[in-house]
Amino acid sequence: MSHERESGRPWDASYQDGPAPWDIGQPQPAIVRIASGGGFRGSVLDAGCGTGEHALLLASLGLLVLGIDVAPTAIAIARAKTTQRGICNAEFVCTDALSLHSLGREFESVVDCGLFHTFDADERPRYVASLASVTRSGARLHILCFSDEGPEEVPHPISRDALNSAFGVGTGWKILSIVRERLQTRIHNDGAPAWLATAERA
Repeated sequence: MSHERESGRPWDASYQDGPAPWDIGQPQPAIVRIASGGGFRGSVLDAGCGTGEHALLLASLGLLVLGIDVAPTAIAIARAKTTQRGICNAEFVCTDALSLHSLGREFESVVDCGLFHTFDADERPRYVASLASVTRSGARLHILCFSDEGPEEVPHPISRDALNSAFGVGTGWKILSIVRERLQTRIHNDGAPAWLATAERA
């Protein structure tokens, strides 16, 4: 994907020398808030789950969760956390988010924290279609991604227009809301500028 091309390193390398910059060791506050408000239901897909904090949060609330990531080291860490915390309803699989149909499963909710913004303009339609292939009508998708608004420098900033376009007419989705948010990292003291977008499967 574009992130790997730009950085010159595979995703897995980010997890091999300690925590990645985006791995804060706990769920993002924005995702905690959505979960606390009942924003996730049914079976949940955590797309780009990293080391599993969001999947494990949702599983702790009684939801059945599948976390997927392309980085095997991240998946191994997530599985170890599952064992350590005694959580039995979270599963982790190493797979490509652009080929989710291969899972042979369907989800009612999706969380994407920090994955959408790693795709370039050519890859986004493939990702959106991939999500559509594993979700049923009425499914909710929550995306937390870096924003192009704000003075802080962030990698792969996304515009509001890009989000609206990616999930616009003909994509199988419709945007319900896009609000300003902060995405916590190990680099930004008060988080980085972000969008919190919610979309619904048509």
